Amino acid sequence: MAPIREATNGKQNVFGKHKHRPVAGIFLEKTKEKKTIYEAMKKRLLKPGTALALLEAQAATGGILDPVNNRTLTVEEAIKAQIVGPEMKEKLLAAGRAVDGYVDSSTNETISVYQAIQKDLLPKENGLRLLEAQMSTHGLFDPIEKKCIAVESAIEKGYYEKGLLNNKMEELKVFYNPNTQENLNYSHLLEKCTVEPETDMVLLPIFITFKGLRRGVSSSELLASNIINKETYDDLQMGRTTTQDVMLMETVKEFLQGKGSISGVAVFSTNERMSIYKAMKQGILMPGTALVLLEAQAATGFMFDPVKNRKYSVDEAVKNKVVGPEFHAKLLSAERAVTGYKDPYTGETISLFEALSKDLMVKEHGIRLLEAQIATGGIIDPINSHRLPVEVAYKRGFLTEDMNAILEDSGDDTKGFFDPNTKDNLTYLELMERCVIDPVTGLCLLPLIGKSDKLNISFIDYNTKMELKQTMVKMTCGKYMGMTVSLWELLMSEYFDENQRQEIINKYKQGKLTIKTVTTTVLEIIEKSVKTTTVVFEGIRETVTGKQLLEADIITDKDLEELEMGKISVNKLKEDETVRMYLQGKSSIAGVLLPNSQIMTIYQARQKALLRPGTALILLEAQAATGFVIDPIANRKFSVEESVKAGIIGADVYQKLCSAERAVTGYKDPSDGKTISLFQAMQRDLIIREHGIRLLEAQIATGGIIDPINSHRIPVQVAYKRGLFDEVMNQVLDDPSDDTKGFFDPNTHENLTYLQLMDRCVTDPSTGLCLLPLKGKVHKINIDDTLREVFRSTMVTVKPKLPQDS
Repeated sequence: MAPIREATNGKQNVFGKHKHRPVAGIFLEKTKEKKTIYEAMKKRLLKPGTALALLEAQAATGGILDPVNNRTLTVEEAIKAQIVGPEMKEKLLAAGRAVDGYVDSSTNETISVYQAIQKDLLPKENGLRLLEAQMSTHGLFDPIEKKCIAVESAIEKGYYEKGLLNNKMEELKVFYNPNTQENLNYSHLLEKCTVEPETDMVLLPIFITFKGLRRGVSSSELLASNIINKETYDDLQMGRTTTQDVMLMETVKEFLQGKGSISGVAVFSTNERMSIYKAMKQGILMPGTALVLLEAQAATGFMFDPVKNRKYSVDEAVKNKVVGPEFHAKLLSAERAVTGYKDPYTGETISLFEALSKDLMVKEHGIRLLEAQIATGGIIDPINSHRLPVEVAYKRGFLTEDMNAILEDSGDDTKGFFDPNTKDNLTYLELMERCVIDPVTGLCLLPLIGKSDKLNISFIDYNTKMELKQTMVKMTCGKYMGMTVSLWELLMSEYFDENQRQEIINKYKQGKLTIKTVTTTVLEIIEKSVKTTTVVFEGIRETVTGKQLLEADIITDKDLEELEMGKISVNKLKEDETVRMYLQGKSSIAGVLLPNSQIMTIYQARQKALLRPGTALILLEAQAATGFVIDPIANRKFSVEESVKAGIIGADVYQKLCSAERAVTGYKDPSDGKTISLFQAMQRDLIIREHGIRLLEAQIATGGIIDPINSHRIPVQVAYKRGLFDEVMNQVLDDPSDDTKGFFDPNTHENLTYLQLMDRCVTDPSTGLCLLPLKGKVHKINIDDTLREVFRSTMVTVKPKLPQDS
């Protein structure tokens, strides 16, 4: 495969002019991120079979592609670089022989894919798939001449048979398109892809899909499962409604995410929320009771931490110590009710009921998990990663009427759960009905009540929750405007704090409010809240409401009242230096000033070798992490993507700056998909500590820590309260030690903090921008200096040579 690899590195292209390149990776439309095929599989964006077939197609057409770093690798190189996993090595090496050639054991000759199929050296269906990949991209490969050849030449040489693939296209539909939920052959999948102009890489776009239990669910799958109707589906396709709107529909939400299992316990004697596992460890729950409840969590979607209000897969729960390792194997087994069991005869993924039907588990155990699924929203389809209406479950073979009758009969066979308060054996639904709801999180908690304990009014009973969920309200204002949502959904929204929520529900339970008067009260509170959000300011990326500024202690109650009454304008309040600072910050180091008074962008200075590459990159990252990439000449600011289009930066730094920009737009928590801040990303080890400290220090130096959810900077004390910063980190950043001196002064060759470097800058009188002066004569950095910096920043692990290596 060496000639092919050399061709991708800028040498002679052995393929010549080609129709397409193979599918290199995926492109997430929502986040504008590129991912390798293997990473997409690991994140469940692609099915494992599709991912393997796509990687085999890459190997069969020249090498494994890394679309993120724009490179082509051998299989061994790709494994070493973690572009693919070692479990795929043998299959990908085998696919790579479509380029290198197969060896005929009888003659020791090198032969082609087609010849290997004829001699039974390669399964026919696999070989045909590799041939289609070659024909759809570079062309059929001649393993002797090490180049692509025309079909006619391949037929003459015995490397192909005329019309071979024409009648096999249906058999070759092994590539699952997650956007359309259909299986395609390789050539048709390529038609669904886009070409990245900067790299010529072919990427499969993945579209704003609905969030399922483990992966995205398309609107067409929701239609096929009778979760949405044709009218809603058409509205989505035509843009008349959004996925967010549809997600708020009560039935859709429950089929996608479920109603929530018993997430923890409520200890009435101490008014404490506690995880199931912790309650067992403290001797409050018996081990058997705890295990059964934890298995029900695993089998219905997620493990819960009710204190932090977070949910995890089983592996994540063990890693985060929500459950102990002694339960790991049993909970992984229960989790297969969500992710699917493997049929030992066919290797196919099958559902919980199918596994029970095939005697792959004990009947009582399977019935208990099935009943928990139905009680929390419906039977789970592990292939499509969501719950199903009963009739659809029947059609797909995930349930039968006989089994449903057993589950609906609350006899001893289905009473697999235990009430620790009354010692009763119950169904999961019966046990849930005895639970309470945490008014802060909305989670379902099992109450643990001692003999002397009284009913704790800080929790909400399960039946009240269900009554409120059944009352639907058509909204005319706020974030739910135009939607019909449940009263429970409204009460649990950000329009209400815990005290308001508790007061309304207690009055309802005491008979002081009816459902009708609860609805009126709720709507009045939301309308009043919406009124306070109609006053908006320009934030870093989004508009910021007056209410948000009030909650962040940036303006006062009096300020907001005067804004709403029209006594003061938004523009007038923006003139306040504090308000302006928290909304927009002050300029980061926007560019460089040369001795001849010429102003230049950071990237231009790097390209002209006036700044070292590392120094320039760090300064650009600081720009991206504090709001915008800046053009100091035209006095304009851009997002990272806009700055590439405008030619302010080059494609070579795009990915790194996109990463730094997440300090502004927010990082994604891999455990729950929520947006988190730079500091929280550091806490979760999503970014290297030194890098995070450098970006945090730049934010503080330019106005304050950025809240990515609210799109503005916040005072330190507010950052503490919101978990976006802490006193320990503040002390680290306050101490200008080597740990925080992440920036370099090109004039004095000192390592400095960002604030120290800004103090050495000058202000452009015409724009007010902060410019780094390059003192003395303008000398280009010689190659030795550049190389020295590269060598110094490159860490190499030296493995000692052992005697047996000699």
